[in-house]
Amino acid sequence: MFIENETTEFKREYADSVKHTVAAFANTNGGTIYIGVDDDGGVRGVSDADGAALRVTNAIRDSIRPDVTLFSNCRVEKMDGKAVVVVNVQRGSARPYYIAGKGIRPEGVYVRHGASTVPATETAILKMIKETSGDRYEDARALNQRLAFDNTAAYFKAHGVEFGEPQMRTLGFIGDDGTYTNLALLLSEQCVHTVKLAEFDGGVKSVFKDRRELSGSLLNQMEDAYEYIDRRNRTRAEFGGLSRAETRDYPPEAVREALLNAIVHRDYSYAAPTLISVFDDRIEFVTVGGLVKGISLGDVMLGVSVPRNRRLAEVFYRLRLIEAYGTGILKINECYAGRVSKPKVEVSDNAFKVTLPNVNYNAKDVCDGQRYDLSSRLASPMSGREDIVADLFDGRDFIVRKDVETALGVSQATAILILRSMTESGALVKEGGGKFMRYRLRTER
Repeated sequence: MFIENETTEFKREYADSVKHTVAAFANTNGGTIYIGVDDDGGVRGVSDADGAALRVTNAIRDSIRPDVTLFSNCRVEKMDGKAVVVVNVQRGSARPYYIAGKGIRPEGVYVRHGASTVPATETAILKMIKETSGDRYEDARALNQRLAFDNTAAYFKAHGVEFGEPQMRTLGFIGDDGTYTNLALLLSEQCVHTVKLAEFDGGVKSVFKDRRELSGSLLNQMEDAYEYIDRRNRTRAEFGGLSRAETRDYPPEAVREALLNAIVHRDYSYAAPTLISVFDDRIEFVTVGGLVKGISLGDVMLGVSVPRNRRLAEVFYRLRLIEAYGTGILKINECYAGRVSKPKVEVSDNAFKVTLPNVNYNAKDVCDGQRYDLSSRLASPMSGREDIVADLFDGRDFIVRKDVETALGVSQATAILILRSMTESGALVKEGGGKFMRYRLRTER
């Protein structure tokens, strides 16, 4: 008997809703649409069958995303001597298919339920995405396809990196089906993940001094988070004989690496925010997502790295924000070499925590009889790099950032951090701006 069911749909004449049915068949188990057939199975025919077929073809091509034309065909057949438009649709490989302009939301994604075409639930949509995109979050299609990248494009431009459609496809912003991936969502202004920062009075989470929540592109969140911490990273001056040493509460490079680690290695399949807490004696960086399967904490401390978000790490690498995989924790420990206080790394099944101690907080305990070794500070890795920078002024009046990159063999971002630290400590004087920025050695001390 010729009846409507999960894989068969009758339409008396062409209607715009045919695109919903095509998407539903492609999202479920495929099916056939007959245009020119009554609901009871009686054949009416279509007066302008060729015109109706063209309208169906155009609707499929223009109204459904991703492209479902490879999984559908439209033809005119004779049934009971009358012209009927027959549309065959196969189950697609890039599910969920959705109506352009509606997005990957229940109002845009349709499925078959018995003989009816109905909006899909969010659970069904997420299941389809996982089935067709795999388990890697950043490779899956973003639920929101209306994304803007003005801030990210400006960031790429400022770092001398091209950011057009070819680069977006290469980096993984756009998938093989032409839709935006979750990687694109993370680096768009519409990013749904946030960083929460808080400053507390004392060493416990009882009295807030300040709090802030960051949103938008991860690149902007990273910059804003670093600025927030940097404003609270005070400088302490100590004298050892005639020598004056200025040390910030937290080595800037250690802060940078801990922040990058929190952003790049977070498990974004969870909705919980990244938490950064600033206390009098420490900073804590807590991210959702434990260690990648097969990697132990001991492996991480040795520099072994298996990036959870491989494509996101590649973006940061291309922007020269990270120099190599697996070096972040090692660099953090290097920044505290020779110090009594040491960074701490803790891992649970679903979280990763890095604690940076305030080196000046321990220094205050000298008054209480604790030993404070000034020479250990002067021998720190950052101080060693600053000595090399100071040597660059031998025979010249000023240097530029590129000189530091070449002399130390570091990235642009690391060179900027070193120069900023030396400027804030009073060792250097900054002149000019932009590409004309240069640095002079301060002679009056």
